[in-house]
Amino acid sequence: MIPALLAILLCQLAGETTTRALGLPVPGPVLGMALMLAGLRWSPRLRDLVRPVGEGILRNLLLLFVPAGVGAAGHLTTMGANTLPILTAVFVSTVLAISAGALTFVAVARLTGNRDEDPA
Repeated sequence: MIPALLAILLCQLAGETTTRALGLPVPGPVLGMALMLAGLRWSPRLRDLVRPVGEGILRNLLLLFVPAGVGAAGHLTTMGANTLPILTAVFVSTVLAISAGALTFVAVARLTGNRDEDPA
């Protein structure tokens, strides 16, 4: 698990370093994700290493969005008239992010030929 997390974080670090060094208008983690995608595409060993950790992250993706909702709920009185638009934005962005993650997972599974064989 540690080597897989290290591979993921090193791709992010490489992307961040490259974008800052070259002054690219692309966020570092996006470039890191492209590097990871290239590595997964061309290295079965990396694919086998990262797959269990990636699946674990995707299974628990919802937990990554809880802090934003809790933070907003903790400041409802402070937000005043902006409470409803902010809560709507948090809810909609959470649904969209989870949907994007799920659709991306399905698309990558189709591209790589990985299918869940369990019919249940």
